[in-house]
Amino acid sequence: MTKAELKEFLDAKVLEYNHPKFLEDDPIQIPHQFTGKEDIEISAFLTATIAWGNRKSIINNASKLMGLMGNTPYDFVINHTDDDLEELRSFVHRTFNGIDLVYFVTSLKHIYKNHGGLEAIFTEHQTKDSMQPAISKFKEVFFELPHQSRTQKHVSDPNKGSAAKRINMFLRWMVRDNDTGVDFGLWKKIDPGKLSCPLDVHSGNVARKLKLLKRKQNDAKALKELDNNLRKLDATDPVKYDFALFGLGVFERF
Repeated sequence: MTKAELKEFLDAKVLEYNHPKFLEDDPIQIPHQFTGKEDIEISAFLTATIAWGNRKSIINNASKLMGLMGNTPYDFVINHTDDDLEELRSFVHRTFNGIDLVYFVTSLKHIYKNHGGLEAIFTEHQTKDSMQPAISKFKEVFFELPHQSRTQKHVSDPNKGSAAKRINMFLRWMVRDNDTGVDFGLWKKIDPGKLSCPLDVHSGNVARKLKLLKRKQNDAKALKELDNNLRKLDATDPVKYDFALFGLGVFERF
C-alpha cells in the first residue's frame, strides 16, 4: 500500500468511526452527559483514568462514579465535605479503589483552587510540538499533596517510558474540535497537531500491520514513532487516526 493509498484508506475509516454513533459504546459518552466546562473536564478525566479493561464495565463504573458525586462533578470536587469523601471509599474499578478516588478528588480541588484548573496546567506546560512534557508535569502537580504511593500508578508519566494512553485519550477529548459531536474542542490554546494517539493493544496492533509502527512494545518510544508517521498523513490533526486504528482493531478485527 502506497502512502497515498494508506491515507485514503485511513481517512475513510476516520469518517466511518468519528461519528456520534461512536458514543454508544465508548466511555466518552460519560462526559457527554454534562454541559458545563468544568463538569465535562472532571468527568472526562475521571472516566479516562479508569478506561482500561472491558468497555461496558468502564462505562458502568464511570456512571456509578458520577452518581457518587451527585452527578455534579465540579460542585462535588470544589465543595465536598469529609463525609462526602467517605461515600467514595466503596468505589472499585479493577485496581483503582476508594483510596485512589478520594485522593483524586482532593487533588482536583487543589488544582482548580490553586493552579487554575486542568486546562491551565496542560496549556502552560505544552511544548512547541508535543503534549508529553505537559503530561509529565501534570503528574508532578497532581501528586503535590500527601498521598499513598499506590495511587501514583494511576497517572502515567511519559518521562518514565509510558505511552500514557489514558491521558492522551483525555487530551484528545478536550482538544480536538466538536465538528462531528464526538470530541469536545473545549481547550482552544492547544494545537491538535501536538496531540498523541492513545496507544493501546488495538491501535498498536493495527498500526504495526499497516507499517505505521515497528517497535513491539506499546511504550513512549513507540508512541513517538507512531506520532511521527501519523503526522506525515495529517500534521494538523494526527490523532483523528485514533478512530481509524481503534475501529479497525475493535470492530473489524483487522
